[in-house]
Amino acid sequence: MGLHVETTVRINSTAEKVWEILDDFGGVKKFSFGLEKSPIIGEKSTGLGAKRLCVFHDKTSVQEEIIEYEENKSFKVVLTEFSMPMKTMFAGFQVEKLNEKSCKVTMYMDFVVKFGPLGALMGLVAMRPVMKSVQKKMLSGLAYYALTGKTIGSVLPKKEELAQALAI
Repeated sequence: MGLHVETTVRINSTAEKVWEILDDFGGVKKFSFGLEKSPIIGEKSTGLGAKRLCVFHDKTSVQEEIIEYEENKSFKVVLTEFSMPMKTMFAGFQVEKLNEKSCKVTMYMDFVVKFGPLGALMGLVAMRPVMKSVQKKMLSGLAYYALTGKTIGSVLPKKEELAQALAI
């Protein structure tokens, strides 16, 4: 059974700036909490076919490859070589301009948990809330980085600092 998790936030930054940050495919460590490094694998650093290795502070890792790409608007990645109990996992971002000073960013994940019906139940009860939390933190980090230019690292800034970056 496939699961879908989606989170949308309004960011106090231009769509162009947010897209520029997302399109720096190897630069995801700048706004993603918990990432130690995110080097590009191969020759391509953005667009269809670009690959990166995301290494977390706990030394786990995942490879991501862009499989769908619409410049200045969206991309979708397939995740591989991870330790999570997943059969398949995809993630993506969409950026939409709201006005000259803000945009809407949606992050989504589609995944199938291993272990048949038990895995599907585990996915609904445990994995979906965890993935939703990951999305909220990642989008908050993106908003903060877009506004301040400050790298996130292993811990998100305080809620008050994040609130300035999010158009609530």
